[in-house]
Amino acid sequence: MNALTALISVSDKSGIVDFARALHARDVRLLSTGGTAQLLAREGLPVTEVSQVTGFPEMLDGRVKTLHPRIHGGLLARRDKPEHMAALAEHGIGTIDLLVINLYPFAQATAKPDCALDDAIENIDIGGPAMLRAAAKNWADVGVVIDPADYAQVLAELGRGGLTRTTRFALAKKVFAHTAAYDGMIASYLSALAPGAETHTDAVPERAPYPAVFNLQLAKVQDLRYGENPHQSAAFYREAVPVPGTLALAEQLQGKELSYNNIADADAAWECVKTFEMQAACVIVKHANPCGVAVGKSPLEAYRKALKTDPTSAFGGIVAFNRPIGADVVEAINEAKQFIEVLIVPGVDDAARELLAKKTNLRLLQVPLSSRMNALDFKRVGGGLLVQSADARNITPAELKVVTRKEPTAGQLEDLLFAWKAAKFVKSNAIVFCGGGMTLGVGAGQMSRVDSARIAGIKAANAGLTLAGSVVASDAFFPFRDGLDVVVDAGAACVIQPGGSMRDAEVIAAADERGVAMVFTGVRHFRH
Repeated sequence: MNALTALISVSDKSGIVDFARALHARDVRLLSTGGTAQLLAREGLPVTEVSQVTGFPEMLDGRVKTLHPRIHGGLLARRDKPEHMAALAEHGIGTIDLLVINLYPFAQATAKPDCALDDAIENIDIGGPAMLRAAAKNWADVGVVIDPADYAQVLAELGRGGLTRTTRFALAKKVFAHTAAYDGMIASYLSALAPGAETHTDAVPERAPYPAVFNLQLAKVQDLRYGENPHQSAAFYREAVPVPGTLALAEQLQGKELSYNNIADADAAWECVKTFEMQAACVIVKHANPCGVAVGKSPLEAYRKALKTDPTSAFGGIVAFNRPIGADVVEAINEAKQFIEVLIVPGVDDAARELLAKKTNLRLLQVPLSSRMNALDFKRVGGGLLVQSADARNITPAELKVVTRKEPTAGQLEDLLFAWKAAKFVKSNAIVFCGGGMTLGVGAGQMSRVDSARIAGIKAANAGLTLAGSVVASDAFFPFRDGLDVVVDAGAACVIQPGGSMRDAEVIAAADERGVAMVFTGVRHFRH
């Protein structure tokens, strides 16, 4: 068997010296370019510069170094075609059997606040993608590696006699996904530049928040049994670099496979619970809406309070905690005889794991806790996609504006802020009664705000909870005083709402008339 040849040219040099040394130990001939070649030579490895193969030096500040038939011929020649091999022999071109490349760091360069257009353009790789595509096209004969995480597998297989056909094909698929994402990233950057950017390429260009061409690449995590309904097919996809602490990074510790609705509801529960950073919190979600939200001195206390809001709706729901849980929480769930589809935690101790293991169908997810959110939200519409920034706005006490003669007490103010956080995750129109760090009644998703207020009151009554002296949050302004009258009649003593209605004065006057305190946030939280 003839010795193999590897061409190595990487911008990410992590692990490359050890990888190249291991290749050399397997009698693989090393070709390289520029800084990579210099690094390998300094480490005492016998490396041949690509310029010695092509007969041309690197040109045009490195823009041209591998764009040559002696390189691309060595990558693209099919070993099973005699005419291809004869052409290589006629022109003295050797085969290249392994290509190890990662591309110029365009993303890192353009992420810098001082990146001028010239800098961005110089970080567009040309020769790298060309070689990657050539090698990936000829995957049957050439192994192509773009990710240092694959070095170990490649070395292991070479040690057993060579890369398998399955591995070469898998690496090729990875390459085409990578080059597609790379080109998409460049297109998104360039199409976001303000008109006239090309006239001052040495300056940092102004960028629009939403590019003219929006590229998004996701990797499939798993196929799902079905979508929202059994007649719909579905799959779950993950971003290439998920935001830390988001559901895409969840580890399933036990239970049945997640369904489409499980994942959607679990995301709603997790995003809600992690906003309560200062105290232990529990959120119970059913059909995309929180049916119980509470904070407490411990996860156990938070769970018991959250369950009280609507124990009927909580059956078959999704439960999320923002603190690690122990056996006491699992025992409380068992005592309540609550059936849970998905339990989401940042951690779980051994005793709790042992108890949960008896619930073989319960899906247990562990997610590293982080307050970070996705930067963008998406909503599919017919033939298009709505894109918006995430609703990451949180109100501080200093931003609240008391608009009534009566002011909330310190305790009421704490509950108002709690209610406002909870209402942010309830489908609009949202009315949420709260008190003592827990939801008391949740009205969600109604076409009329008055109906949401009535439903919230009914929910509280059904759960045996009193609303006397409670606070209430409305995700958007009251367009008329009727909604306010409903919540006050139910027992609310304080109201938090955005304000901004043309009838604000009428609603404020009604609050003064009814003797309740009202604060404006100046921020709306519609959730559709």
